[in-house]
Amino acid sequence: MRTTESFRGLYCTASDDQHDLTATGPTDAGGRLEPMYETSSIGWGTDPNAFERGSNTDTDTDTDTERNITTRSMWRYEELLPFVDPITAGEGDTPLVTAPQLAAEVGVETLAIKDESRNPTGTILDRGLSSAVTAARETDAELLALATPGNAGQSAAAYAGMAGLRSYAFVPSRTPFSNKAMVNVHGSEMRVAGGRYPDAEDALTEQLQSDWYTLQEFDNPYRHDGIKTVAFELAEAHEWSVPDAVVVPAGTGEIVAGVAKGFRELNDANILTAMPQLYAAQPSGCAPIADAAADNAGTVEPWENPDTIVGELEIPDPNGGTAALEAIEECNGEIITVDDDAILEAAVVAAQHAGLEIGTAGGAAIAAVDKLADRDVFDSTDTVIAVNTESGTKTADVLRSHLMGKGI
Repeated sequence: MRTTESFRGLYCTASDDQHDLTATGPTDAGGRLEPMYETSSIGWGTDPNAFERGSNTDTDTDTDTERNITTRSMWRYEELLPFVDPITAGEGDTPLVTAPQLAAEVGVETLAIKDESRNPTGTILDRGLSSAVTAARETDAELLALATPGNAGQSAAAYAGMAGLRSYAFVPSRTPFSNKAMVNVHGSEMRVAGGRYPDAEDALTEQLQSDWYTLQEFDNPYRHDGIKTVAFELAEAHEWSVPDAVVVPAGTGEIVAGVAKGFRELNDANILTAMPQLYAAQPSGCAPIADAAADNAGTVEPWENPDTIVGELEIPDPNGGTAALEAIEECNGEIITVDDDAILEAAVVAAQHAGLEIGTAGGAAIAAVDKLADRDVFDSTDTVIAVNTESGTKTADVLRSHLMGKGI
């Protein structure tokens, strides 16, 4: 693999043993694989030219156009990312949009929305799939596959197409039509499993007969490693300090774990001196991570009867449940449950007051901000960030139905 100088390799979280860079899945010791980096020489925050180089300056494809795209993307943080020649469509570098009307309603000085809907396929997962598919190419993989509620399948198809690799996405029947359509438009194969997300996971292992390289969250260690760049951008936007609170939706756990990892690495590099309080939001109809946190359990038990309108967050047995618990504890945060009606209303209100197209998963984060504010968790001088993880166009029919239910 062609990797950056600072990338130290993959390490097992249970044993600290180093593994081959092509490794995937849980380790024999029962841990997950984590990409690790040498952070001692990183000069972000002190070097004004830190992000002028881009990632492709030492490759044979170093055209001005490609360098400009890379510089504008998450790959400008190359010193804490694994690959020197990434597959990129300009993911990352998304806007942080202040919402003064919403801030006044919740009683904080600043409420800003990190709008991940601006990514190439309209989801935060583009960050992780850019890195994961690059790893697949570097591994000489021939066939890529994953099960997904929808967004990750569309994203994986886009990056696999750019890499010239075959890919399969197994999705549940309730996946939004836009996701299903774009999986095929990007050139990937799709299989629809009747039922819900666990049925798509089962279908992947039962129906796909060929060997495949996994793009599944946490089975592929490079996915949540790409998500961490959200934290880099938030810290940079705050002049290399941390906001008072960051609120993200939690489904598989990869966003929670990834954002916490980003802040942790900035602390390890002495760029930051503190971690922000990190809050995660789950729908009350499918909240296995929140349940485990409430019970002070070290592991997450599967949710028996998942029932939420937010398909991206209806993950009854999350691969990253334990990682999310660890991240919340490290960041002195909390996992909040919010009802579907509150989620949909929050997405609509944010769209109307902040001008953003908020997806239902992003609505969960904003609803959690409201719930935390009702409990007086925030001070009036706080800066709070809510992460909108997907475009509202992906769930427009659900949001419209919510309005129709109110007679609008």
